Amino acid sequence: MKPPDRKRILVVDDESKMLRVLELQLQTAGFQMTKAESAEVGLKLLDSADSDGQPFVLVLTDLRLPGMDGLAFLKHVRKRDAPPPVIVMTAFGTVETAVEAMKSGASDYLLKPFSLEDMMITIEKVLELHALRQENRQLKVELTRRYDFGKIIGRNERMREIFETAERVAATRATVLLGGESGVGKGMLARAIHLSSPRKDAPFVKITCSAIPENLMEAELFGYEKGAFTGAIRSHAGKFEQADGGTVFLDEIGDVPPQVQVKLLRVLQEREFERLGGTKTTQVDVRIIAATNQDLRAALEQGAFREDLYYRLNVVPLNLPPLRERREDIPALAQHFLERFAADTGDRVRGISQAALDKLRAYHWPGNVRELENIIQRSMVLAQGEIIDDDDIRLDGVTRPPAAVNGSGFLPDGMTLDEYEQEIIREAMRRADNNKSQAARLLGLTRNALRYRLSQMGIDE
Repeated sequence: MKPPDRKRILVVDDESKMLRVLELQLQTAGFQMTKAESAEVGLKLLDSADSDGQPFVLVLTDLRLPGMDGLAFLKHVRKRDAPPPVIVMTAFGTVETAVEAMKSGASDYLLKPFSLEDMMITIEKVLELHALRQENRQLKVELTRRYDFGKIIGRNERMREIFETAERVAATRATVLLGGESGVGKGMLARAIHLSSPRKDAPFVKITCSAIPENLMEAELFGYEKGAFTGAIRSHAGKFEQADGGTVFLDEIGDVPPQVQVKLLRVLQEREFERLGGTKTTQVDVRIIAATNQDLRAALEQGAFREDLYYRLNVVPLNLPPLRERREDIPALAQHFLERFAADTGDRVRGISQAALDKLRAYHWPGNVRELENIIQRSMVLAQGEIIDDDDIRLDGVTRPPAAVNGSGFLPDGMTLDEYEQEIIREAMRRADNNKSQAARLLGLTRNALRYRLSQMGIDE
């Protein structure tokens, strides 16, 4: 069997002169044309091409055909597995028939008489769009496979319990609140819940609340009408409208300002809102997953976060442990990332040494799983051979050998968890020359979260 020709086009038309003209034009453009003078012959040619492993990339068909007409032929083509795109040709003055064909699944139409230039433009546009759709479907399949609960890495018992709960709740529309330090995988888990839910084919819209300025957050989330503010020259749909039917992932929910929290509470309760500057009520069907690396209960006590909103979000709480509390997962995670990035290094790197794994297990992982992912990717680029060794691993901080303290197995000798956290915060402040924004970035925290921790430590502004 010879390799499939990716440029085969089937043309179905009962006018021999038209077939000859199209054949000359398509051959000049680099396509291989196969002709059929009836729909019945066209269907047989499609079957033969598929069985030979040389399917047609496009079908061009007239609507007026002897025997089976073009519309019936189109419907038969659309019922096939992985059908090729179809362009219909029809005489000028029968636009209604062309519109009916588009509703039946045609990719585009050409009104006779048409210029050969118009035909080629239409063919190129349809083939490009079809290729993009195929690529999108393949990416969705790969994405679903990557975030499948059965393949998410986690040997740690606590992580397994979290994944089991997440898998059960995915089938519902219950709101989920994900907690844990920055980089533990909250975004990964949120996407896995979406892809395991009945909404998997609908949009997954991530909103990083801390990245949106307070004065723009309401417009970004809920949209705005033309003239709502200076520069609003046209109406704009917000993130919630864009996610209708799907999932909204509100990352760093603790950074939502109070005035927006009120409107967000209404969305959770009623699934409705008004655009900024508008009066029309918009209803949406969205599932909400929120995430935070802050202590929202502490924010409640400080009055920085609404209590009613907290309980609306906290229907199913899932708190992910930091990587330093699940070190048994590091070898499997490292191998997982190694396989993911293999294509970037031409499959040159195929393993990781025991010495390298020991070095990774001894590290304190302030950036958690995200930091491990970055380090593995960097090590694969820097590795001299096929195996990543300990010398190939460049860690961002000081490696701390785990010490068996109170049975924990990872805290420095003689320190409690609170003392260890305070030491890391002080070190970050020293490295940042007491610049809180820079120190927060080093720690993977928001500035507000760092300020709260400093106040708990007795360090004021």
